[in-house]
Amino acid sequence: MRRTRSAAAAALLVLATTACGQSSSGQAQAVDDPGIGHVHGVGVDPADGAVYLAGHYGLFKITGERTAQRVAGRIADHMGFTVIGPKTFLASGHPGEADAGTPPLLGLIRTEDAGVTWTTISERGAADFHALQAAGQQIYAFDSTGGRVRSSVDGGRTWMLGAEEKVIDLAVHGERLYATTPEGLKVSANQGMDFAPVPKAPLLSHVDGGRALVGVDGGGRIRTSADGRTWRAAGSLPGPAAAFTAVDDRRLLAVTEEGVVHESGDGGASFNVLFRPANT
Repeated sequence: MRRTRSAAAAALLVLATTACGQSSSGQAQAVDDPGIGHVHGVGVDPADGAVYLAGHYGLFKITGERTAQRVAGRIADHMGFTVIGPKTFLASGHPGEADAGTPPLLGLIRTEDAGVTWTTISERGAADFHALQAAGQQIYAFDSTGGRVRSSVDGGRTWMLGAEEKVIDLAVHGERLYATTPEGLKVSANQGMDFAPVPKAPLLSHVDGGRALVGVDGGGRIRTSADGRTWRAAGSLPGPAAAFTAVDDRRLLAVTEEGVVHESGDGGASFNVLFRPANT
């Protein structure tokens, strides 16, 4: 992401918690259409390869370089978002203004039709998961309401409380859980019950796992590590990331603060623009 450590940490915390209004799709919008808003998550549906953005004002399917469609016309703030299978996503956040009488916290919700309909799994009205990471039936989350990492072995129906941390992003690599925080990258060997700093790791805003750890630092530089101990710098984004995911070892997706989606097919060595909002 390279500033002084304290300045970068403060910036990363703002990045994780701020939801400012941005433009949405490139299509003509009604006057009262709020657009996409700040993007909190990005993912690819393995069913058809479609790219989805979880924004402040809904879930959007990218349909062209300048167009994105709000799924089912639903306005809701998806703070946490992850793709776990074909047409199957997990999310959290807050309902839209049209959902009068709905608790202000969605808890954990799940869709099996690519966001057309959602089912509440747990914690409705009680939890706001700003980070979600799945590894099979094991789900890890950061609940911003209590400032705790949580883990679930039954798909998110029941939860164990873990460590108190200021988590921005979570990643699973091997048997370990990694968390980006304003103090630096941390790792847990006991499913998030406690964390320890990762020595010599770059200060990352976002991280994802798989065969290797891949992350973004405060300047938008991609960093990779096979073991969590030694890191290699790859290419750069034009600025800090608001959302990031590693689809596989080669394909990366990153959304910068203005809502532009950048795609890499070479492990972060280079990026091209996949989607650009109309106002950029």
